[in-house]
Amino acid sequence: MTTSPPTNGGGSPTPPTTTTTPAPPPRRSPTLCTLCALHPAKIRRPKNLQPLCIPCFLHTFETEVHRTITSTNLFTPGEHIAIGASGGKDSTVLASVLKTLNERYSYGVKFTLLSIDEGIKGYRDESLATVKRNAVQYNMDLRILGYAELFGWTMDEIVSQNNASGRGRDENTKGGSCTYCGVFRRQALDRGAELLGIKHVVTGHNADDVAETTLMNLLRGDVARLGRGADILTKGEADGIKRSKPLKYAYQKEIVLYAHHRKLDYFTTECTYSPEAFRGSARDLVKGLERIRTSAVLDLLRSGEAFGRRNPAEVPATQTPPPPPARTTPPPQKKKSPPPTTTTTTNPQPAAAPAPPASRKCAPSR
Repeated sequence: MTTSPPTNGGGSPTPPTTTTTPAPPPRRSPTLCTLCALHPAKIRRPKNLQPLCIPCFLHTFETEVHRTITSTNLFTPGEHIAIGASGGKDSTVLASVLKTLNERYSYGVKFTLLSIDEGIKGYRDESLATVKRNAVQYNMDLRILGYAELFGWTMDEIVSQNNASGRGRDENTKGGSCTYCGVFRRQALDRGAELLGIKHVVTGHNADDVAETTLMNLLRGDVARLGRGADILTKGEADGIKRSKPLKYAYQKEIVLYAHHRKLDYFTTECTYSPEAFRGSARDLVKGLERIRTSAVLDLLRSGEAFGRRNPAEVPATQTPPPPPARTTPPPQKKKSPPPTTTTTTNPQPAAAPAPPASRKCAPSR
């Protein structure tokens, strides 16, 4: 039995259908690193969107910190410097980079880790364990001082007392925990440096921190602090102690990338009381601006620097101007004018109507 081929209704056989597989799209060659042009780019820098490979990114990050240190003469050979270490990403990256640069460029300085225990249970006790590991990893001395040792209060006790007085529940004073802690921390760093005989403390403040501080001072109308908050080198509260920010021009996102690719050991949990801080609102504003404009962080930082360069005499005064000086001679007396003369009429006549204006002829047009 033979089978006839299928027909298309008119009696003619239907041609067989052939299916063609679409050709795969051409493979795009990977983007090469813009610095070495040898390795594929793995990172697009948040600061300028430059595609880099991992080795070039790490070296570029370290080189920029080195330029910041040398261009501002932060360090002096033979100097003993304390690194404010909290166990977080910023201070851990700072300690790692400074150790690398000190060995690479022969700064000739000695670094000691100085950590402050605020007395926040469940947060600081775990981060201090990270700091102790970092001291071993970087072969640095470590000194830990606590609020209870220096001031007789822990941060948990301060917050509890603040809430008991009702200030912690007041919307106008809510978030004051970070205000107390910031003041105590600065004083603790200075006191710890004095105990160690150190005159220079470096902290892990980065470009995002400086931009947020500039925005916060601007929103508060604090003109005096606008410039000081952006300074890379400031004076401590104790005599003869200075503070500096070697990571001032480093983006926070790049600090995270550096810590990740260097496989650094750092603590990531946020402080228990930080969600109530005003800085969190400023951080959200800065992140929103950065999504629209990549250079927003550095723009705010440069604005703070510009305020710092202003002449203090140019800053508008907010106080009431002083009263004018008292007169030493009596003011001149004005001459009295004679009273106006009035005339009365027995039969007043009505005022004449004004004459109509004379008709004006227009000049003929040319």
